[in-house]
Amino acid sequence: MHSRQTALRRTFVCAAVAVAVFAASPAAADDYPNRPVTFITPAAAGNSPDVATRFIADRLGALWKQQIVVMNRPGAGGLLAAQAASTVTPDGYTLYMTQASTFTVLPVTQAEKAGPLLKTFVPIALIAEQPIAVSVSPAIPVKTVAELIDYIKKQPQTVQFAASNRGGQSHLTGELFARKAGVKMTYIHGPSAATSVTDVTAGRIPMMFEGIAGVAGAMQGGAVRVIGVGSGKRLSNYPDIPTIGETVPGFESQGWIMLMAPAGTPDAIVQKVANDLRGIVEDPAVAKRFAAIGTYPHWLSPADSAAYIKKQEDQWWPLVREVGVKR
Repeated sequence: MHSRQTALRRTFVCAAVAVAVFAASPAAADDYPNRPVTFITPAAAGNSPDVATRFIADRLGALWKQQIVVMNRPGAGGLLAAQAASTVTPDGYTLYMTQASTFTVLPVTQAEKAGPLLKTFVPIALIAEQPIAVSVSPAIPVKTVAELIDYIKKQPQTVQFAASNRGGQSHLTGELFARKAGVKMTYIHGPSAATSVTDVTAGRIPMMFEGIAGVAGAMQGGAVRVIGVGSGKRLSNYPDIPTIGETVPGFESQGWIMLMAPAGTPDAIVQKVANDLRGIVEDPAVAKRFAAIGTYPHWLSPADSAAYIKKQEDQWWPLVREVGVKR
């Protein structure tokens, strides 16, 4: 009798395991999502990553016929958002829309907290890149990246560059440019891209590194001269502006936006979200809308997104250590 009860219990356990395996299969994503989804982002409300995130959320919500709530958790260089996103149930209903600096800076500046924390996420898809541009004041005799390098070399360490957010993408782009171009410059911190633009247009600082959207208005008005962009290829809406890499081989610097999920999220859900995002990101109408805010769609699969992060870490971590950025 005892042996029969034991056998029955084993049967029930096996059945339960089978059900669990079935639930994690692709069929489990068939009705996903059947309730609202939340995106947690380190972006501050109103900046370009936030605008892009909300646009994607609206398009994806319309596709799913479910509301997507965007929750802004700026602060601590992106650590607050990562912490909030790491504590949720890994069921696909709370996802993490991360930014470049969270992975390229935090693991160095806050290694004990951020290092282990960021390993608790799995990439869903890279969504877009936000290239950094180098701009100069019309008051200096520089119209190309090559001329800028020559201008700096003639007065080493006396040429200043402005960039917002110490340790952020704009600042690090300036530092990377100095090393790859073999020049020496002095960094001047500005609290915002607007401050950098004001300093350069007023002639107080000769050059700056900022996202293309932040300088577009000043460029169109002739107040600054954008001479190069950090993208891998020329931008669709600014085809006459060369890439910095055309003069400084191998140079590339872009912010980026990627959707991630807490580790343990069913793979079927990760793949579904990635595939649905691809249809949105590769829509020409989205590319046009994004370009207006200096954002350029670039979809990558979960596996390719993971490789992309690794490449970014390899590029930026040594520089962050060398610059000695502290947060």
